[in-house]
Amino acid sequence: MDRFEQAYKQYRDEAEQKSAQQQSDIALGRDEIVAVRKNEDGDLIAFKTATGRELDYPTALAEAKAGQLARIDVFQRYGRDILRSEPDGIKENNLDQLPKF
Repeated sequence: MDRFEQAYKQYRDEAEQKSAQQQSDIALGRDEIVAVRKNEDGDLIAFKTATGRELDYPTALAEAKAGQLARIDVFQRYGRDILRSEPDGIKENNLDQLPKF
């Protein structure tokens, strides 16, 4: 297999893994953030899920820590917990890039 075929195979395998992960998230009952609300300073303050729930920041943070939100990480910055989407190289699904509600 030459390097082009190998690169394409890797691309296909990663897409299949992502699809399997999405199905796993659904099976595990993990909700997904699909829209955000920002304040006047541009800070994320609320989140809308695929099931239509609207979560304030502390609630979304607690659910993310409990593993109830798909593809969301919690990390520490400035001495506090911060939400962010899992790094996957896709800019469009970053929390800051999601549609507003």
